[in-house]
Amino acid sequence: MCATVVETAPAATDYAPPRHARLLRPFLRWLFRGIFHLISRVQVEGTAHVPAEGGYLIAINHISLYEAPFVAAFWPRPIEIAGAAVVWQRRGQSTLARLYGAIQIHRGQVDRQMVKQTLAALRSGYPLLIAPEGGRSHTPGMRRAKPGVAYLAAAADVPVVPVGVIGSTEDFLRRGLRGERPEIAMRIGEPFRLPAVQGRGSARRAALQRNADEVMVRIAALLPPAYRGVYANGIPTDSPEAEK
Repeated sequence: MCATVVETAPAATDYAPPRHARLLRPFLRWLFRGIFHLISRVQVEGTAHVPAEGGYLIAINHISLYEAPFVAAFWPRPIEIAGAAVVWQRRGQSTLARLYGAIQIHRGQVDRQMVKQTLAALRSGYPLLIAPEGGRSHTPGMRRAKPGVAYLAAAADVPVVPVGVIGSTEDFLRRGLRGERPEIAMRIGEPFRLPAVQGRGSARRAALQRNADEVMVRIAALLPPAYRGVYANGIPTDSPEAEK
């Protein structure tokens, strides 16, 4: 998620996924489970850590297009997905996003409608999947997180479930279709709550960034060293702007 963070949370109303999505999601989850099992070797660890009820954030590392459908297919319960608006402009991907009822994120702008919708989903008890990096890294190494994940966790007052996905490199589908059956794994960590965010202005933004970095450190702990990127040694000491 990389929409610009707004300072105050808009009021959230009751939320429910679109009716067509509620009808189609069981089929889509079944379909993608079948596809992943057919073309790859699937491993899922840590399902005992998944909260039995209530809203929470599912925070993942984001290498390619494959993490979101993989996690959605094998998560113990149906989840909401927040994805970049550019997906809705791509043939094939846009159809799947609409059928699933995913929530659009407009990158690099104050996206109040997205914030309202995601907070409403979380406050209404729905799990929400987001990628704190705000976009694909294209290589296994993680990039610096955007503060949006911390903002949503604070505004909705929900825990975060860190998830590490291994094997979802950009050649995953090509290798699978060639019959190599590459391994793809999901490691689910224990849910946790972030520290309360205090202050205003730059102090608040710094606190949100620290919390977002903490989410990434938790994800990194679930990944092999080659996947940890800027979080290989814990929270980076330089400013996020220095990495742009």
